[in-house]
Amino acid sequence: MKTALITGATAGFGRASAKRFVDGGWRVVGTGRRGDRLRQLQEALGDAFLPLEIDMRDRAGLDSLAQLGAPWGQIDLLLNNAGLAPPTTPLPDTDWDRIDQVIDTNITGLVALTRALLPGLTARKGHIINLSSVAATYPYKGGAVYAGTKAFVRQFSLDLRCDLAGTGVRVTSVEPGMAETEFTIVRTGGDHEASDKLYAGMDPMTSEDLADLFWWLANLPPHLNINTIELMPVTQSWAGFAVERKG
Repeated sequence: MKTALITGATAGFGRASAKRFVDGGWRVVGTGRRGDRLRQLQEALGDAFLPLEIDMRDRAGLDSLAQLGAPWGQIDLLLNNAGLAPPTTPLPDTDWDRIDQVIDTNITGLVALTRALLPGLTARKGHIINLSSVAATYPYKGGAVYAGTKAFVRQFSLDLRCDLAGTGVRVTSVEPGMAETEFTIVRTGGDHEASDKLYAGMDPMTSEDLADLFWWLANLPPHLNINTIELMPVTQSWAGFAVERKG
Protein backbone atom coordinates (compact mmCIF):
# COMPACT_ATOMS: atom_id res chain seq x y z
CA MET A 1 0.00 0.00 0.00
CA LYS A 2 1.50 3.31 -1.08
CA THR A 3 1.41 6.63 0.76
CA ALA A 4 0.95 10.14 -0.62
CA LEU A 5 1.52 13.39 1.23
CA ILE A 6 -0.75 16.11 -0.14
CA THR A 7 -0.39 19.71 0.98
CA GLY A 8 -3.36 22.05 0.85
CA ALA A 9 -5.79 19.16 1.31
CA THR A 10 -8.58 21.31 2.76
CA ALA A 11 -10.09 22.43 -0.56
CA GLY A 12 -9.88 22.37 -4.34
CA PHE A 13 -7.28 20.21 -6.04
CA GLY A 14 -5.87 18.96 -2.73
CA ARG A 15 -9.17 17.78 -1.31
CA ALA A 16 -10.21 16.10 -4.57
CA SER A 17 -6.80 14.44 -4.83
CA ALA A 18 -6.96 13.09 -1.29
CA LYS A 19 -10.28 11.43 -2.14
CA ARG A 20 -8.97 10.12 -5.49
CA PHE A 21 -5.90 8.49 -3.95
CA VAL A 22 -7.76 6.99 -0.99
CA ASP A 23 -10.37 5.62 -3.38
CA GLY A 24 -7.50 4.16 -5.39
CA GLY A 25 -6.18 2.24 -2.39
CA TRP A 26 -3.46 4.60 -1.14
CA ARG A 27 -2.88 6.07 2.30
CA VAL A 28 -2.92 9.87 2.30
CA VAL A 29 -1.32 12.32 4.72
CA GLY A 30 -3.19 15.58 4.20
CA THR A 31 -1.93 18.92 5.48
CA GLY A 32 -3.56 22.34 5.62
CA ARG A 33 -4.26 25.38 7.77
CA ARG A 34 -7.93 24.64 8.45
CA GLY A 35 -8.14 21.86 10.98
CA ASP A 36 -11.93 21.69 10.92
CA ARG A 37 -11.91 20.89 7.21
CA LEU A 38 -9.19 18.28 7.64
CA ARG A 39 -11.22 16.55 10.34
CA GLN A 40 -14.31 16.57 8.13
CA LEU A 41 -12.26 15.02 5.35
CA GLN A 42 -11.01 12.31 7.70
CA GLU A 43 -14.60 11.50 8.64
CA ALA A 44 -15.37 11.09 4.94
CA LEU A 45 -12.25 9.10 3.99
CA GLY A 46 -11.70 7.03 7.11
CA ASP A 47 -8.55 5.47 8.52
CA ALA A 48 -6.63 5.77 5.24
CA PHE A 49 -6.41 9.55 5.73
CA LEU A 50 -4.19 11.25 8.30
CA PRO A 51 -5.04 14.96 8.86
CA LEU A 52 -2.23 17.25 10.02
CA GLU A 53 -2.87 20.94 10.63
CA ILE A 54 0.36 22.54 9.37
CA ASP A 55 0.88 25.91 7.70
CA MET A 56 3.39 25.97 4.83
CA ARG A 57 5.14 28.84 6.63
CA ASP A 58 5.77 26.67 9.71
CA ARG A 59 9.28 25.33 9.12
CA ALA A 60 9.28 23.18 12.26
CA GLY A 61 5.95 21.70 11.29
CA LEU A 62 7.19 20.90 7.80
CA ASP A 63 10.35 19.30 9.14
CA SER A 64 8.23 17.14 11.44
CA LEU A 65 6.64 15.50 8.41
CA ALA A 66 9.96 13.80 7.70
CA GLN A 67 9.76 12.17 11.15
CA LEU A 68 6.37 10.46 10.81
CA GLY A 69 6.36 6.86 11.95
CA ALA A 70 5.45 3.91 9.75
CA PRO A 71 3.37 3.51 7.73
CA TRP A 72 2.57 7.23 7.31
CA GLY A 73 6.20 8.22 7.03
CA GLN A 74 6.84 5.83 4.14
CA ILE A 75 5.96 8.45 1.54
CA ASP A 76 5.93 7.44 -2.12
CA LEU A 77 4.45 10.65 -3.51
CA LEU A 78 4.82 14.26 -2.43
CA LEU A 79 2.10 16.39 -4.02
CA ASN A 80 3.09 20.01 -3.41
CA ASN A 81 -0.36 21.42 -4.03
CA ALA A 82 -0.69 24.14 -1.36
CA GLY A 83 -0.47 27.68 -2.65
CA LEU A 84 -1.65 31.22 -2.12
CA ALA A 85 -2.16 34.24 -4.33
CA PRO A 86 -2.65 37.94 -3.71
CA PRO A 87 -5.65 39.54 -5.41
CA THR A 88 -4.99 40.26 -9.09
CA THR A 89 -3.79 43.83 -8.72
CA PRO A 90 -0.73 45.71 -10.03
CA LEU A 91 2.31 45.33 -7.79
CA PRO A 92 2.22 48.89 -6.37
CA ASP A 93 -1.34 48.25 -5.15
CA THR A 94 -0.62 44.88 -3.52
CA ASP A 95 -0.23 44.72 0.25
CA TRP A 96 3.30 43.73 1.26
CA ASP A 97 2.22 41.36 4.02
CA ARG A 98 0.22 39.42 1.45
CA ILE A 99 3.16 39.34 -0.95
CA ASP A 100 5.39 38.01 1.82
CA GLN A 101 2.86 35.31 2.71
CA VAL A 102 2.53 34.19 -0.90
CA ILE A 103 6.29 33.91 -1.45
CA ASP A 104 6.80 32.11 1.86
CA THR A 105 4.06 29.61 1.02
CA ASN A 106 4.55 29.05 -2.71
CA ILE A 107 8.34 29.06 -2.73
CA THR A 108 10.01 28.81 0.68
CA GLY A 109 7.57 26.31 2.17
CA LEU A 110 7.55 24.14 -0.95
CA VAL A 111 11.36 24.01 -1.07
CA ALA A 112 11.67 23.36 2.67
CA LEU A 113 9.19 20.48 2.64
CA THR A 114 10.70 18.93 -0.48
CA ARG A 115 14.19 19.09 1.00
CA ALA A 116 13.02 17.57 4.29
CA LEU A 117 11.37 14.61 2.56
CA LEU A 118 14.05 13.93 -0.05
CA PRO A 119 15.96 11.26 1.93
CA GLY A 120 12.82 9.15 2.30
CA LEU A 121 11.62 9.78 -1.25
CA THR A 122 15.05 8.80 -2.56
CA ALA A 123 15.09 5.60 -0.51
CA ARG A 124 11.66 4.65 -1.92
CA LYS A 125 12.33 5.94 -5.47
CA GLY A 126 9.31 8.15 -5.06
CA HIS A 127 7.67 10.91 -7.04
CA ILE A 128 7.38 14.68 -6.50
CA ILE A 129 4.54 16.54 -8.23
CA ASN A 130 4.72 20.31 -7.94
CA LEU A 131 1.72 22.46 -8.80
CA SER A 132 2.79 25.33 -11.01
CA SER A 133 0.47 27.18 -13.41
CA VAL A 134 0.15 28.45 -16.97
CA ALA A 135 0.86 31.78 -15.24
CA ALA A 136 4.49 30.62 -15.12
CA THR A 137 4.62 30.96 -18.91
CA TYR A 138 2.02 33.53 -19.99
CA PRO A 139 2.22 37.03 -18.43
CA TYR A 140 -0.86 39.01 -17.42
CA LYS A 141 -1.51 42.29 -15.65
CA GLY A 142 -1.60 41.94 -11.89
CA GLY A 143 0.17 38.60 -11.86
CA ALA A 144 3.75 39.63 -11.08
CA VAL A 145 3.95 38.03 -7.63
CA TYR A 146 1.80 34.93 -8.13
CA ALA A 147 3.10 34.18 -11.63
CA GLY A 148 6.64 34.79 -10.46
CA THR A 149 6.27 32.17 -7.73
CA LYS A 150 4.82 29.68 -10.19
CA ALA A 151 7.67 30.30 -12.64
CA PHE A 152 10.00 29.47 -9.75
CA VAL A 153 8.12 26.22 -9.08
CA ARG A 154 8.43 25.20 -12.72
CA GLN A 155 12.17 25.89 -12.88
CA PHE A 156 12.76 24.39 -9.43
CA SER A 157 11.13 21.17 -10.64
CA LEU A 158 13.32 20.95 -13.73
CA ASP A 159 16.54 21.67 -11.85
CA LEU A 160 15.59 19.28 -9.05
CA ARG A 161 15.41 16.54 -11.67
CA CYS A 162 19.04 17.30 -12.50
CA ASP A 163 20.01 17.04 -8.83
CA LEU A 164 18.20 13.71 -8.52
CA ALA A 165 19.50 12.11 -11.72
CA GLY A 166 20.27 8.46 -11.09
CA THR A 167 18.19 8.18 -7.91
CA GLY A 168 15.01 6.92 -9.55
CA VAL A 169 12.99 9.81 -8.09
CA ARG A 170 10.55 11.36 -10.56
CA VAL A 171 9.74 15.09 -10.60
CA THR A 172 6.84 16.68 -12.47
CA SER A 173 5.65 20.26 -12.82
CA VAL A 174 1.89 20.46 -13.46
CA GLU A 175 0.76 23.72 -15.04
CA PRO A 176 -3.03 24.11 -15.23
CA GLY A 177 -5.07 26.90 -16.74
CA MET A 178 -8.55 27.97 -15.67
CA ALA A 179 -10.11 25.68 -13.08
CA GLU A 180 -13.15 26.52 -11.00
CA THR A 181 -12.28 26.28 -7.30
CA GLU A 182 -12.57 28.58 -4.29
CA PHE A 183 -8.99 29.67 -5.06
CA THR A 184 -10.47 31.99 -7.68
CA ILE A 185 -12.46 33.81 -5.03
CA VAL A 186 -9.18 34.68 -3.34
CA ARG A 187 -7.71 35.87 -6.64
CA THR A 188 -10.65 38.27 -7.04
CA GLY A 189 -10.20 39.69 -3.56
CA GLY A 190 -13.13 37.78 -2.10
CA ASP A 191 -15.53 38.99 -4.79
CA HIS A 192 -17.82 36.00 -5.42
CA GLU A 193 -19.65 37.79 -8.22
CA ALA A 194 -16.41 38.52 -10.07
CA SER A 195 -15.33 34.91 -9.58
CA ASP A 196 -18.61 33.64 -11.05
CA LYS A 197 -18.32 35.99 -14.04
CA LEU A 198 -14.85 34.66 -14.78
CA TYR A 199 -16.32 31.28 -15.72
CA ALA A 200 -19.58 32.48 -17.29
CA GLY A 201 -20.27 30.89 -20.67
CA MET A 202 -17.30 28.51 -20.58
CA ASP A 203 -16.53 25.03 -19.32
CA PRO A 204 -13.54 25.32 -16.95
CA MET A 205 -11.54 22.45 -15.51
CA THR A 206 -12.58 21.01 -12.17
CA SER A 207 -10.74 19.82 -9.10
CA GLU A 208 -11.60 16.27 -10.09
CA ASP A 209 -9.94 16.79 -13.49
CA LEU A 210 -6.68 17.66 -11.77
CA ALA A 211 -7.04 14.84 -9.24
CA ASP A 212 -7.39 12.38 -12.11
CA LEU A 213 -4.29 13.83 -13.74
CA PHE A 214 -2.26 13.50 -10.53
CA TRP A 215 -3.47 9.89 -10.19
CA TRP A 216 -2.41 9.12 -13.77
CA LEU A 217 1.03 10.67 -13.27
CA ALA A 218 1.61 8.79 -10.02
CA ASN A 219 0.73 5.46 -11.59
CA LEU A 220 2.84 5.65 -14.72
CA PRO A 221 5.55 2.99 -15.08
CA PRO A 222 8.49 3.98 -12.84
CA HIS A 223 10.88 4.32 -15.79
CA LEU A 224 8.82 7.21 -17.23
CA ASN A 225 9.02 10.84 -16.09
CA ILE A 226 6.70 13.60 -17.26
CA ASN A 227 8.87 16.68 -16.84
CA THR A 228 6.17 19.30 -17.32
CA ILE A 229 2.55 19.09 -18.33
CA GLU A 230 0.42 22.09 -19.29
CA LEU A 231 -3.35 21.79 -19.56
CA MET A 232 -6.27 24.13 -20.17
CA PRO A 233 -9.97 23.80 -20.81
CA VAL A 234 -10.77 23.74 -24.52
CA THR A 235 -12.48 27.12 -24.10
CA GLN A 236 -9.25 28.80 -22.95
CA SER A 237 -6.35 29.80 -25.19
CA TRP A 238 -3.81 32.64 -25.50
CA ALA A 239 -4.54 36.34 -25.77
CA GLY A 240 -2.82 38.79 -28.09
CA PHE A 241 -0.11 41.25 -27.11
CA ALA A 242 -1.12 44.49 -25.42
CA VAL A 243 -0.02 47.57 -27.38
CA GLU A 244 -0.08 51.16 -26.08
CA ARG A 245 -0.72 53.65 -28.87
CA LYS A 246 -0.27 57.41 -28.72
CA GLY A 247 -2.63 59.82 -30.41
